[in-house]
Amino acid sequence: MGTITNWNDSRIAALNPGITLPDQAITTIHRSDGSGTTSIFTNYLSVAVPAWKSKVGAGKSVNWPVGLGGSGNAGVAGLVSQHKGAVGYVELVYAISSKLPFATMRNSSGNFIVASLASSGRAAQIQLPDDLKVLLMNSSDPQAYPISAFTWLLVYRDQKYAGRTLGQAISLKRLLNWVLTTGQSVNEGLGYGTLPATAVTKAQALVKSMTYGGAPIPD
Repeated sequence: MGTITNWNDSRIAALNPGITLPDQAITTIHRSDGSGTTSIFTNYLSVAVPAWKSKVGAGKSVNWPVGLGGSGNAGVAGLVSQHKGAVGYVELVYAISSKLPFATMRNSSGNFIVASLASSGRAAQIQLPDDLKVLLMNSSDPQAYPISAFTWLLVYRDQKYAGRTLGQAISLKRLLNWVLTTGQSVNEGLGYGTLPATAVTKAQALVKSMTYGGAPIPD
């Protein structure tokens, strides 16, 4: 929000005892394009900082109070590298693959947590609604990374549209079930966590509820 402008601000120093922080201006970098990453980050800020929720809010695009905008993860990372004292946000898999340094985050329990598949996965160990429309930010789990989220795939509930054939609907259903079962084995190798068993069960129920012309889609 632009209220802290220097890295040696006393409020940052209080969180980093024993470290000499530089007298360096802070430049914040955000996504200039609409993105799910921005939605996740701003939803976290809205949960963790009431003033952010009331003044800026959350969404794929917001009216950023300060900072520079870059397109995509690459644009944000590029601007951070070009401006001394800059800080931005990208998804974890991009940070790891690009060898970007990233900060530990203090969670709702007061613990400083390193972003990892394990710590973000802890945030998903909650009571899930049947429609899986849930935010995982600022988890109460003391070992959970506070900025975590599911990745969703959106499909039409009824697959008979725009000339779509029953065969195509069957293929899609099979693909979705593969993603939720056998396909989970490749997640961690790509930098994403595996789904909790409860999430898989509820997602499979949603896949099963898909129809073609109002009738269940055959397996």
